[in-house]
Amino acid sequence: MKIVDAKVIVTCPGRNLVTLKILTDDGLTGVGDATLNGRELAVASYLQDHVVPLLIGRDAGLIEDTWQYLYKGAYWRRGPVTMSAIAAVDTALWDIKGKAAGMPVYQLLGGPVREGVTVYGHANGEGVGELLDEVGRFLELGYKAVRVQAGIPGLEKAYGVSKDKALYEPADAALPTETRWSTQRYLDFVPTVFAGVRDRYGFDFSILHDVHHRLTPLEAARLGKRVEEYALYWLEDPTPAENQEAFRLIRQHTTTPIAVGEVFNSIWDCKDLITNQLIDFIRASVVHAGGITHLLRIFRLAELYQVRTGSHGATDLSPVCMAAALNVDIAVPNFGLQEYMRHSDATYEVFPHAYRFSDGYLFPGDEPGLGVDIDEKAAARFPYTRAYLPVNRLLDGTVHDW
Repeated sequence: MKIVDAKVIVTCPGRNLVTLKILTDDGLTGVGDATLNGRELAVASYLQDHVVPLLIGRDAGLIEDTWQYLYKGAYWRRGPVTMSAIAAVDTALWDIKGKAAGMPVYQLLGGPVREGVTVYGHANGEGVGELLDEVGRFLELGYKAVRVQAGIPGLEKAYGVSKDKALYEPADAALPTETRWSTQRYLDFVPTVFAGVRDRYGFDFSILHDVHHRLTPLEAARLGKRVEEYALYWLEDPTPAENQEAFRLIRQHTTTPIAVGEVFNSIWDCKDLITNQLIDFIRASVVHAGGITHLLRIFRLAELYQVRTGSHGATDLSPVCMAAALNVDIAVPNFGLQEYMRHSDATYEVFPHAYRFSDGYLFPGDEPGLGVDIDEKAAARFPYTRAYLPVNRLLDGTVHDW
């Protein structure tokens, strides 16, 4: 089963997505997501110019060997561009292996250990009232967990709040838009958001919140302690994670569960966080963490330390990545939650898929492989459109974490 061709497909059905499609000499194809939000063409070039020539003639069944070849053989290791490219190859090869075996990828990973994958949706509003209405809408749809984000009084914009409540996309301009931020206003206000949600809807479902790296470790510790009574399922990305030891201070001061990892690229980004039990959920994704092969290494390490999974699953990951994530989610014993944001109808036209949502769960389906494909003719109708993520500044103009 030799690889005879590999195509890098860039399309923009509402947002830019990069897909690698691998073809074998016996007619099987596999797809992998290579999207890196705001830097999509960097990964497309890495794949087209540096990786695809290495694939032609290789045995498509040698998944682990190919992963090691692309990771160690390049010498320059890790980083979001390299690992997203490796992830695309790895995911596509798993797709091919599943099709060759005539079974879903999750069966190759040991089979399902749960009936469905619990997902959470994104509720947001300019104010608490609008947010509460959105939370109610998600609960009516059957969600068991909801992420809550609200506008901050006195600030023009806030992360996670969008005009389109169904399709949130932060990469929204040909050049970065700039927003202003006040940590003090945020810390004074956000506990009232959780209080409002619990007062109206009670404690029979899980709520989550994304800080988006904006606090110092001490500020994050204060926030975590202050909101303990609202029983958050997790507080996400409370502080930048480059310094893994910083999470020790947060852990010492609060029992609010902590989740991090959507920007992680390898097991080394989270090794100390996991082995020192400084976090409760690891949010690494298939595409940004080197594919199914490497994500499983991270999740299996996390299992040893009672850290659960919570993979990133926003719309900057294509349905290919979501299908891959679901195949992993349903097979790993330490699964926690899966983020789920619905893509546009145009995106679903480009990426026909077998997974489905029902009553708060996603089900990966039982098609061989990942259960997803790319319609190349449909993809060609949506050319690449440059789009950047915003830049965040403090009120005094200092560039701050976004």
